[in-house]
Amino acid sequence: MKLFVYTALDSVNRANLRQQLPPTLEAVFASELPQEAQTAEFQAADLLLGNPPPAWFAPLAPKLQFWQLDSAGFERYAALRLPFPVANVGDYFAWPCAETIVAGILALYRHIHELTRLQSQHRWMGAPIRPRLQLLRHKKVIILGAGAIGRAVHQQLSGFDCRVQLLARTSALAELHTPEQLRAALPATDLVINCLPGTVPGFFSAAMVAAMRPGSVYASIGRGATTDEPALIRALHSGHLGGAVLDVTAVEPLPAASPLWTLPNVILTQHSGGGQQNEDWGKVDLFLTNLRRFQAGEELENLVDLSRGY
Repeated sequence: MKLFVYTALDSVNRANLRQQLPPTLEAVFASELPQEAQTAEFQAADLLLGNPPPAWFAPLAPKLQFWQLDSAGFERYAALRLPFPVANVGDYFAWPCAETIVAGILALYRHIHELTRLQSQHRWMGAPIRPRLQLLRHKKVIILGAGAIGRAVHQQLSGFDCRVQLLARTSALAELHTPEQLRAALPATDLVINCLPGTVPGFFSAAMVAAMRPGSVYASIGRGATTDEPALIRALHSGHLGGAVLDVTAVEPLPAASPLWTLPNVILTQHSGGGQQNEDWGKVDLFLTNLRRFQAGEELENLVDLSRGY
């Protein structure tokens, strides 16, 4: 059997993966092949690790039996209809993504971003800032999405005694299920945290932004395309919103001309949310776990439905 690895691994991780594969499975790495040879090797693969271009699946590799994505998101593959299981790494990135967005929210409420700027200027302001500081504790929060990231954010917020509602179309964990229910709840909400996948572009629309309580905060750790970014910028400029914490933006890297760079009530974490030490090996380790399950005929971890987006 042949494993095609599209994930760009360094030489150490490539060697470690080869050592841990069963002897009946040969690993072929895209990074070790000339570009013109990559698609032919992909077409000969039985197993796939990584996120190759969607066009490579037409025609479908005839022997492919299992695909392990190396990302949480997979919206660019929504049109694919595949006869074999597909898994992502959502659980692996969930906790670091949740820590990043909660850290950003705390920094915004406690004005850590402003204090950091003052530090770089060697300016001591201290006391005048104190009346502007807010608490995350007891905030009324809506989390958009009840997937792995949304659930991890919910768990972390429990330590702050926040009153949290989840929005999801079908999840039994969610209290809100429709855009109408969300709009009705927004005027009484202090903080909205967007953990939605890219399969719902524009979901948090201008109407949603306008429905938010004056002075409330918007945070996004899902996909930038799910937010009406011009409407968000207008609400931040006008003071309708108290601030925003954005790990993702509509265009990445964020264009130099974007007002988000200079708005004083915005914290940008530059799509670093899932970052962690030994990140690439963590993805490989998840694949190896699923490989063992696949060979034993057991249920795989983090199975996803490409067309549904989760």
